[in-house]
Amino acid sequence: MLGAITGDIVGSIYEFDNIKSTDFPLFSDGCFFTDDTVLTVALAEAIITGGCYETLMKEYFQRYPDAGYGKRFCAWARGDIVGPYKSYGNGAAMRISPVAWAFDTLEEVLQKAKEYTVITHNHREGIKGAQATAATIYLGRTGSTKEGIRDYIKQTFGYSLSKTCDQIRPKYKFDESCQRTVPQAITAFLESNDFEHAIRLAISLGGDSDTLACITGSIAEAFYGEVPTWIAEKTLNILDEPLKNIVCSFRSCKVSMI
Repeated sequence: MLGAITGDIVGSIYEFDNIKSTDFPLFSDGCFFTDDTVLTVALAEAIITGGCYETLMKEYFQRYPDAGYGKRFCAWARGDIVGPYKSYGNGAAMRISPVAWAFDTLEEVLQKAKEYTVITHNHREGIKGAQATAATIYLGRTGSTKEGIRDYIKQTFGYSLSKTCDQIRPKYKFDESCQRTVPQAITAFLESNDFEHAIRLAISLGGDSDTLACITGSIAEAFYGEVPTWIAEKTLNILDEPLKNIVCSFRSCKVSMI
């Protein structure tokens, strides 16, 4: 989960000012956490406390009203929309990482990813994006190779993954859909050499940079074993105390989950 939050924070300043390069300061004074982090932490709290995720999302929305949520999510969180709203937005994938650490089998991870997603994102592409992300994280943390992960995602979810980052980068533009974010995020992970390189590759693609890097970071943390200490410390220092406390509690619980 910390990998997802790191990607969100590092990518926050590039969401509307893309940088098509891997050469940039990993953290700057302007970096901040967005709705990607807020809703990820809300899910972590729901899992470790047994709370209702729908209720917690709405509570976190009230606590962090300016985190950059999508218009329909805002309407849902305020109660203007009742029930799920057929979204296939990449918000389904950016918030799902805690599920991949909390459950013991791939089948459970896929089922729980769907359960936590359909609260808002009940379009098949939204569900698919969340499940593909959660599955990739689970496979990464349980010892699958990159080729094994690539094959599983292609066969199970139908994502192509045929283009390289260099092929994606020139024409890739801002897109908030799962189907135009999740495959690109997975590709950045597959081409990476380590956690930091994964984040840099994701952001270098452009597009919805914070969410793209959030998804990539969640996978890279699982596959490479951990977020490097200096990066983890920088990330945690940007969070406020309530968010940091939940993250640290989840990370403590995670040891017994593995």
